[in-house]
Amino acid sequence: MFEKELRRLEKDNLLRRLIARGSPQGPVVTIGGKRYINFSSNDYLGLAGHPELLKAAAAAGKRFGFGSGASRLLAGGSSIHERLEETTAAFKGTEAAVVFNSGYAANTGIIPSLATESSVIFSDELNHASIIDGCRLSSARVVVYTHGDKGHLEALMKKERARKKIVATDSVFSMDGDIAPLPDIHSLCRKYKAVLYIDDAHGTGVLGNGRGALVHFGLTAEPWVVQMGTFSKALGSFGAFAAGSRDIIDWLTNTARGFMFSTALPAPVAAASMKALALIKERKGLLRKLWSNRKMLADGLRQIGHDERPSETPIITIKPGSVKETIALSEYLWGKGIYVPAIRPPTVREPRVRIAVTAAHSERHLCLLIDALNKF
Repeated sequence: MFEKELRRLEKDNLLRRLIARGSPQGPVVTIGGKRYINFSSNDYLGLAGHPELLKAAAAAGKRFGFGSGASRLLAGGSSIHERLEETTAAFKGTEAAVVFNSGYAANTGIIPSLATESSVIFSDELNHASIIDGCRLSSARVVVYTHGDKGHLEALMKKERARKKIVATDSVFSMDGDIAPLPDIHSLCRKYKAVLYIDDAHGTGVLGNGRGALVHFGLTAEPWVVQMGTFSKALGSFGAFAAGSRDIIDWLTNTARGFMFSTALPAPVAAASMKALALIKERKGLLRKLWSNRKMLADGLRQIGHDERPSETPIITIKPGSVKETIALSEYLWGKGIYVPAIRPPTVREPRVRIAVTAAHSERHLCLLIDALNKF
C-alpha cells in the first residue's frame, strides 16, 4: 500500500529503521552482537540501569503486581502513585502534581485541557512535536513566535485580545540543547496575565540541581505556571507529570483525556521514579559528573573546530550540511564503534548528528569521540 512512499523516503535518505539493543541502556550498549559507545540516550544521569531503581521496581512488583488493569480514575493506581505525585510536587515546588503515561501523552492531554475556544496559545517555533500536536488538538488559536525571541513574543501578546493567553515553551530544546529565556517569558506572562506552560522534559534532573529550569533561573512556581516533566530521561524511569497549583491539577485530573482514558502506569515503574527522585537529592556527584563531562566534550570539540553553540546543556549537535553528509558522519562513527544518531527532516529542518553526553560516560569515551570526529 505504501511501497511508492517508502521508496521515496529511501531515495531521499529519510527512511528510518528500528535499532534493538541487546543490553541494558548505558554508556556502552550492545547492538547486533557488537558493543558501541552510546551517545544517543537521554539517560543523562545514568540511572536507567541503576541497581536501586531495579530493586525498588522489584519490591513494588512483588507487592502490587505488574499490570495496573485500569485507569487511575478506576483504581488502576496504587499508593505508590500517590506518593510519587506528592514527592514530585515537593521536588518541583508546587502544590500538587499528577502522573501521565508519557511526555507525549502529557502534552497532548494537558494543553487541550488548559486552552478553550476563547484562548490563544503562543508557541515557540522550535517546540517539541508533542507540544505542537497538543496545540493542534486544542480548540484555541495558535500563534507561533520566533524561537527564543522575547521581543516578538511580547509584540504578539500585546496584539492579542483573547480571554485566556497561554505561552507554551520547552525549557531545553532537545534538538539544539539551548535553554529558553524563561526569566523574560515568565515576566511577560506576569505582565499580560498569561498562563506559562513549560515542557521541562530535558531540564528535569539536569538543570537547577536537578529540580529543573525554574530553579535554574531562580524563578518561583507561581499559580499561573504549569510544569510538565518526564521520568524517562534524567530520572531513568518512564512516564511524565504535570506540576502546578492544586486547582490546575484537579482540573487536569478531570479533563485531560490522555490521563482519563489511559491505563495507569505499572506500580514498579512509579516506584522506580520515586527512587530516582531520591537519588538526585542524595547523590550530588551525579550532576557534577554530568556537567564535568559536558564541559570536557564541549572544550574538546572547540579545540578541533566544532562550535557547540547554541547548546547550553548535555545535548550538543554537529551539522555537516546535507542529509547525505550527516548520514555519512553517523555511519563513520558507527564504524568506529560509536553510536551518534543522524537526525533528519521532518524531525528537524537542518540535518545534524545529536550527541547526548551523560554522567555515566568515562573520560575515555569522550576522548574516543573527539578523536574520531577530528579524523573525519
